[in-house]
Parts: sequence; C-alpha cells; structure tokens
Amino acid sequence: MHHFAYRNGIMHCEDVSLETIARDLGTPTYVYSDATLRRHYNVLAEAFHGLDCLIAYAVKANSNLGVIATLASMGAGADVVSGGEMLKAIKAGVPANRIVFSGVAKTEEEMALGLQHGIFQFNVESMPELQRLSRVATSLGLRAPVAFRVNPHVEAGGHAHISTGSAEHKFGIAWHEADIFFDEASKLPGIDPVGVAVHIGSQIMRVEPLKEAWEKVVALVHRLRARGFSISRVDFGGGLGVPYKDGDNPDSPSAYAQQARDVIGQLDVKLVVEPGRLIAGNAGVLISKVEYVKERDGRTFVILDAGMNDLIRPALYGAWHEVLPVKTPALGAPRRAVDLVGPICESTDRFAKDRPMPPLKEGDLVAFMTAGAYGATLSSQYNSRPLVAEALVRGDACEVVRRRPTFDEMTALERAPDWISSG
Repeated sequence: MHHFAYRNGIMHCEDVSLETIARDLGTPTYVYSDATLRRHYNVLAEAFHGLDCLIAYAVKANSNLGVIATLASMGAGADVVSGGEMLKAIKAGVPANRIVFSGVAKTEEEMALGLQHGIFQFNVESMPELQRLSRVATSLGLRAPVAFRVNPHVEAGGHAHISTGSAEHKFGIAWHEADIFFDEASKLPGIDPVGVAVHIGSQIMRVEPLKEAWEKVVALVHRLRARGFSISRVDFGGGLGVPYKDGDNPDSPSAYAQQARDVIGQLDVKLVVEPGRLIAGNAGVLISKVEYVKERDGRTFVILDAGMNDLIRPALYGAWHEVLPVKTPALGAPRRAVDLVGPICESTDRFAKDRPMPPLKEGDLVAFMTAGAYGATLSSQYNSRPLVAEALVRGDACEVVRRRPTFDEMTALERAPDWISSG
C-alpha cells in the first residue's frame, strides 16, 4: 500500500499535490511518502516481532539521506555494499553496530572503515576477500565478524539480471566449499566466523524459492556447529517483491516472516533480513512533464522530460512502471496506444511501448508509480543532464531532500588540461 491518491482530480502524496511539487521544484522530481516508508517498516517489524532479528535496510534500493534517516529513527539497521553507503548510513543515524557490509569487491580502505567504526558484520564472498580482511583487521589490531555468503544454486527473481543465486552468478562462495572457508577462517588472525548469509535475487514474488535457500542455510549451520564452529547468526537476505502493475500479487511480508520462523525453528541464532525494494518501492513516484507529442509513421510518441538517466529500470531490465496522469482524465476519455519516451539520445530511452494512455498534451504532468526503489539511486548525469531532485513528504509538509545541481556544480570537478590553448 502507498499514500498516493487523487483528490479533487489531482494526484497527491499524502496531503501535498504533485502539481504543487512540480511547480515549486520543477520536473523531473522524485517524491517519497514518509507515511509509506514508516508503514512498510512497521509491517515488517511487527511480522518479525518476538524474534531476535536485525532488519537491515538495503541502502542500494534508495540511498537518500532523508529516506535512510526516516528508517533509522524507527530502529532499522543498514545493508551496504560500499564505503559510501556505509558513511551515508552512519550520517543518517544508523548505529554502526547495526550495519552489514555486503558486496563482492570490498577494498582495503572500505574494510578498514568498517572495522574502525565497529560494524555488525562483513558478508564475505571469496577466499581472497577473506584473506585481505584478515590482513587489514590484523594491521589495525581488530577482529572482523564474518558471515560467509553461500550460493545455494537456487534461482529466483523478477528478471535474469536481478537473480543472484545460481552457479553462473558472481555472488557468494560455492555451496560445497563452505566447510573449507570456515576451516580457513578459523586459522586466520583477526577473523571471527560467526554466521552464514544468503541472497538469491530481487523482486521475488513467492516465498517458496526463498524457503529452499533458507533450509540449506539452516542445514549448513547445524553441520558447522557439529564440527565445533560457534555460528550465532544467519542472514536470510532480502528479495521479496512488490506490485508494479495490476495483477501483481506478491506474497506478504507476514508470509515471508512466518516462513523464516518455520525454517529457523528452535535454532538459537540472531536473524538478519535485508529488505530494500519492499520498504522503498511503493513509497516513491517520479513526476515528469510532457514536452512534445509526436506523430510519425502511424505511431504516437509522448516525449517526456524524464529520461533513462533519471529512471533506467525499463531500459536495464525491461521493467514495467504504471504511468498515470497527475490530473484525473475526463470521465470516459478514450485511451490510445502510445510510446512513452524520454529526451536521451539512445533508442533504449523508452519507458513503454504501445501503452494505452488517456489523452496527453504538451505541459501535462505524469507520475511513474512504484519508483521509490532503484530510481534515483541508479540515476546519472548522462547527456550532461542534472541529477533529478528528490522530495520527502510528511502530511502537508514537503522537504527537498536532494536539490537539483546547477550547471556549475555539475562541472565543478572537471577541467580542461593546461596545455590546451584558450585561443
């Protein structure tokens, strides 16, 4: 559920009109609902109530400081995949001892940063990474709490590019080599092998594939404990999907949590889950303006001021976003198939092909729904377009949580070499 609805013919985010936001901030602009973020976190927290569970919000889904701070104020931890995400989480108020550092390519500097801040856990994904972490921890006189991310050979996810659990993917250690990794970790200085982690993909609509992966993790914990390893944590990752269009009906967070309870059973461990899209996806929209309506060769192109640099999911994954006019269409207004495209000089800059839409004209506003996850966080300045603005709404208040940079700010880090003559 979300807090975007039409009032008096105009779409609102909570109590603020999207027309007002577009007028004040320009377009394109991302708009997030505080009430939706809070509701989604609370639903998860209630579902896991009674379990020793760390809900580590996956920062990669939406790394805006305002969004992270909102969740941190409610007790969320953070799952990060870079030093920058770690520092953002800490700046936003997430205690370091609630931060999980995932990712396949941690640098020495990032490892040191995590160790010095005292983060909760490193999710290690290769033998070279483990050995590097040992060297860094030893040099600092510290110990690194480690969970090994195992690859359970279970495929799931809404698209091949967001499935991560099979043998062909770069993520995790081989399932059959887990014992070797724990043996090595027990010998290395500066390493505390405390857990097992798994993550098999994103936008997973049914919990059943997750169950298969989780059961393998629990079986592995039992085996490792029988060999004398003190495994105190299991990290079940994230991945539960959200509805992007009519007909999408993902399993509920309560079903997700109940399955986790069932799989864990009497296993005495701290559970970590890493929801991202589940919390942020339906909490945001992208407002865009129609620049032109172009008729050619029997096709109608509705050309928007938002481009694939602002919302790359359709180009990257073939992802679907519902696109709604900010003003309610006239009752009975006919719909016709149009291509919704952007201004970027790429043929892939197309949000939808042959999408039935009500009449749209130059200057009209539209809203891309369910754009709170992997929208702004994947945006770029391609074609020298400024990064999109972001706003967070709470009730009737609207706060700019990332302003649009000026041209001078966009180019401040660049310079022409001195050897080029100004004349």
